[in-house]
Amino acid sequence: MNICVIGTGYVGLVTGVIFADLGNEVICVDKLEAKVEQLQRGEMPIYEPGLEELVQRNAEEGRLTFTTDLDSAVRKSEIIYICVGTPPRADGSTDMGQVESAARGIAAAMDRYKVIVNKSTVPVGTGSFVREVIETNRRRNVDFDVVSNPEFLREGSAIQDALNPDRIVIGAPNQIVALKVLELYAPLERPMIITDVASAELIKYASNAFLAVKISFANSIANICEAVNADVIQVMKGVGQDRRIGSAFLNAGLGYGGSCFPKDSSSLLHTAQSVGYDFPILEATIKTNDEQPKRFIKKIETELGGFEGKKIALLGLAFKANTDDMRDAKSLDVIAAVLAGGGKIVAFDPIAMENCKKIFPQIAYAKSAFDAAAGADAAVVVTEWNEFKQINLEKLKAAMRGNMVFDGRNLYDPEKMRRAGFVYHGVGRSSK
Repeated sequence: MNICVIGTGYVGLVTGVIFADLGNEVICVDKLEAKVEQLQRGEMPIYEPGLEELVQRNAEEGRLTFTTDLDSAVRKSEIIYICVGTPPRADGSTDMGQVESAARGIAAAMDRYKVIVNKSTVPVGTGSFVREVIETNRRRNVDFDVVSNPEFLREGSAIQDALNPDRIVIGAPNQIVALKVLELYAPLERPMIITDVASAELIKYASNAFLAVKISFANSIANICEAVNADVIQVMKGVGQDRRIGSAFLNAGLGYGGSCFPKDSSSLLHTAQSVGYDFPILEATIKTNDEQPKRFIKKIETELGGFEGKKIALLGLAFKANTDDMRDAKSLDVIAAVLAGGGKIVAFDPIAMENCKKIFPQIAYAKSAFDAAAGADAAVVVTEWNEFKQINLEKLKAAMRGNMVFDGRNLYDPEKMRRAGFVYHGVGRSSK
């Protein structure tokens, strides 16, 4: 099929390249000329393992192109995917400006029947909103359908998730248009769920909110573990073995971040409140997540006797490993607190340092974890990069002035750390 993908962020770029790799002709559209020129040169605006190779191959074979010309891309395509940003507003609601702009552009260019697919994470009712915008602004009286096809991509493993999804959800107004979209995914041979549009929109938010609940629950148990000298790793291992619960997303740490969970949880809470439901479980989940890094930072400050004059080696900046995404990264909370307390930060991250420099240009950045640790009073781990998991402890200890390690991702065995001469502090684990 001929497909137009509007937006070249995580969702749009991955969606476009996967459809192209499955043999479709895909035109990716973005209004930012510099970004399109970058993609045309084969350079990626984001870091995602495997993405660059897929983009280059499909571009070279002529199945994947990039343009700023929305009109031409819409006219050439049968199916149009809206994959633009839906950032949160201060009140937790979703800013639909980019979705509306995309819908207006589609309306102006439509010359024959089109299927418009909302791939962006959007509130319930967006399908009707997009239909209304297009009906109001179309220049030709041509028919169209609006479908919801939510994404379930995890940053850092987005290519794998796109090729091997747990399920493919298609919310459509009728069976015929549902089958047309389903045909795109048929080569993947994965489970398909066909629903009405509103249900598909809600599935995405409900899924992310439930996973956020699991994370905040694990962190709440971790806080109890610290008080009673239990080990949250062992507790969650025992809990996760229950098949009714499962072990995924029960890892205690600094809480969830990134572009999805914080935004989607707040948006779902706002939607619930707008229809008269308080949703206390989700409120508590968000509050717990907000408090988690504060507890961790307070522990660091207390154990160090304050941040004034202290040098902190910050290992990891991105909100999770295998990405350069700094959105709601917990490292930002640590940096802000240390600087406010009169301390010094030297940070290292394999991928995300350039993005962090745009936010905190005043801190120092190192070439390696050991360079960051040189002369440090403490090392603070905030991102679970593999190279941190297997770090040479003797070399790390020799580089540091102090001996404290604050492990925000529970990467290390407490007893092994103590034998290596460190005073070790994890999350939900005894420090004795």
